[in-house]
Amino acid sequence: MSSAILKIDNLESYYGPIMAIRGVSLEVHKGQIVTVLGANGAGKTTLLKTISGIMDPEKGSISLDGEFIQGFEPDKVVRKGITHVPEGRELFPLLSVEDNLMMGAYTRKDTAAIAQDLEIVYDYFPILRDRRAQESGTLSGGQQQMVAIGRGLMARPKIMLLDEPSLGLSPLLVKEIFSIVKRLNTEQGVTMVLVEQNAKVALDLAHFGYVMELGRIVMDGEAEKLAASKDIQEFYLGQSSEASQRGQRRWKQNKTWR
Repeated sequence: MSSAILKIDNLESYYGPIMAIRGVSLEVHKGQIVTVLGANGAGKTTLLKTISGIMDPEKGSISLDGEFIQGFEPDKVVRKGITHVPEGRELFPLLSVEDNLMMGAYTRKDTAAIAQDLEIVYDYFPILRDRRAQESGTLSGGQQQMVAIGRGLMARPKIMLLDEPSLGLSPLLVKEIFSIVKRLNTEQGVTMVLVEQNAKVALDLAHFGYVMELGRIVMDGEAEKLAASKDIQEFYLGQSSEASQRGQRRWKQNKTWR
């Protein structure tokens, strides 16, 4: 296996007085797609926000290529090579598609390479080329997600953090978005950490996975093995007669931790 590019050790983060992440440790290896699964409130989004510098950890370490980056400001984390595609996309709605994409390259000075990367983004998302001058707030949800991913790519990241990219999208658009995510991984070599509630799609896409409950990692393994796990099938893939009821109870337990 290739060397680990991202290592997290015994990480703890709080929302006010609430401990949202409890001793989380994980590794991401170069070239992998690693998925983090869990119910609402399990701590998945908090984990990504802590990695990207939006939140400061109370305890533990985050290292990228052997350099500790915990506590860095978000812009410095981007410069080090991590981009965050947040839940809800968080575009600048009054700016054009192209202006939003160019915001992803704000830490870069290599003008020619930026122009080249913009063309690569348009090659992956042809509809964005057609709508490059359109205000991003007028796009469909799927197109906005494409802009958000493209914006992340414009920083030439070592690792891309994807938070719920399927949220609010139709099954057809989910299939399209994840097909492109897979191509970016295989063709461009982009390493990814994918937070996703659609466990089936995530496990089909990923190489390795972690399962979070109440801020802790409770299970990990190769994606194929996780998909074959009875617990995963029952709680996340809905393949048990009791799955719906038990999943609902778990959601009620976890929802205060988001």
